[in-house]
Amino acid sequence: MKSVPKLIRRFLGIMLLSTVLLLILNFILLVVVTASRAPNGYPWITAGETSQALRQTESGSYELPDAIASELEESHAWAILIDNETMQVVWQTDNLPQTVPLSYSISDIANLTRGYIDGYPTFTGEAENGLVVLGYPKDSFWKHMWPSWDYDLIANLPKTVLSVFVINIVFIFIIYCFANFGLLKSVKPIVSGIQRLPTKEAVTVRERGLLSELAASINKTSEILQSQSRQLQKKENARANWIAGVSHDIRTPLSIVMGYAGQLENDKRLPEEDRQKATVIVKQSKRMRNLINDLNLASKLEYNMQPVRMEKQNVIAIVRQIVVDFINMDIEDKYPINWETDEAQSVCFAEVDKDLLKRAVTNLIQNSINHNEGGCHIYIRIMTEEERCAIIVSDDGTGATDEQIECLNSSPHYMVCDENTSEQRHGLGLLIVKQIMEAHHGWLTIDHSQYGGFQAVLYLPVIRNY
Repeated sequence: MKSVPKLIRRFLGIMLLSTVLLLILNFILLVVVTASRAPNGYPWITAGETSQALRQTESGSYELPDAIASELEESHAWAILIDNETMQVVWQTDNLPQTVPLSYSISDIANLTRGYIDGYPTFTGEAENGLVVLGYPKDSFWKHMWPSWDYDLIANLPKTVLSVFVINIVFIFIIYCFANFGLLKSVKPIVSGIQRLPTKEAVTVRERGLLSELAASINKTSEILQSQSRQLQKKENARANWIAGVSHDIRTPLSIVMGYAGQLENDKRLPEEDRQKATVIVKQSKRMRNLINDLNLASKLEYNMQPVRMEKQNVIAIVRQIVVDFINMDIEDKYPINWETDEAQSVCFAEVDKDLLKRAVTNLIQNSINHNEGGCHIYIRIMTEEERCAIIVSDDGTGATDEQIECLNSSPHYMVCDENTSEQRHGLGLLIVKQIMEAHHGWLTIDHSQYGGFQAVLYLPVIRNY
């Protein structure tokens, strides 16, 4: 159950990463918001600029430059100048509210410096002969009237922030674990059930918890798969039994047909035309017999009914004997076989079933013969590549198209049939070769040969320590 801890680690990693990213995002937003609000300190700056720009004329009155006056007007701010000696307002802007007093005491000045006048937030600046006071609309600013902090709080602020950060992470982690404990508890049996589904085992997951519906679906899927497996097994058994039964029932009448046809073929008293017909019957009967044998062997290999007796064998010796047998049978020298294996390589050991390997190589050579009625050269080569042995059977015959090669390499079977009833063909030979290779933990590849014809390569794992 490696997937469950991995899933838990993924959840925890996502949670921790989300927490850290959230805190970083909050910090960035705090900095951005604070930076964007920093210009709100401009009322104090404006008050200082106003107090510096305010000048007394020769007539004793005061005047403010147009730029400063326009800035105050745009901000809907008003201004007054309180004389240092009389504590009276000696100058004011035209938009001064009527509720703003024109006479102040020292305590009034202290209050307005840190707070408000009649609800108007006020900001001060030192002028030449007095104090300039700027007032803004009541809903424009909020002033902190008691800006004093404990010294230890400021000195220990980094530790405090770090402690709060750690406490937040721990708190979020506890909430996450508590909230997902039931989910994680429900995930484990479901993951286990899903992993067991491909093994064709009966799966039963307890239907409870947050994922009870998913558990019910897994149980239902398991029931369907078990039912399909049983039905498929019945069909496969019926097919295998049918093939075995038909093969057995056909052999006896087929032997009789072949026997009588052989007698007619050799009967000198019959006309030549009738004897040729008997020859065709014998030939087609042999094809039927081979087809029946191939069907039986293919069926046994598919259902693991064919015993595979694996022994340490010299692959080169086996293939060489097969080549010798075919050369001896080719009396007309219509299908000469060229042995291209390096003579310096005399042994190549592998764990194989000798009879099945001989059948596979024989099928490949016979395949070249069957598809080249006009004759062809057949080339046999054995090569050792790293941890495998390659048996290469190729010819210079008619070969196959790219589409046919692709079909042969990708199709689950090689059944071929044409419209010529006298030359019906089947692809069980290549299918049997493929099945034999799979039984030996090897494989078959089909391609164009370097001689312009057809090529098949058998790959077998070899024994190195011999």
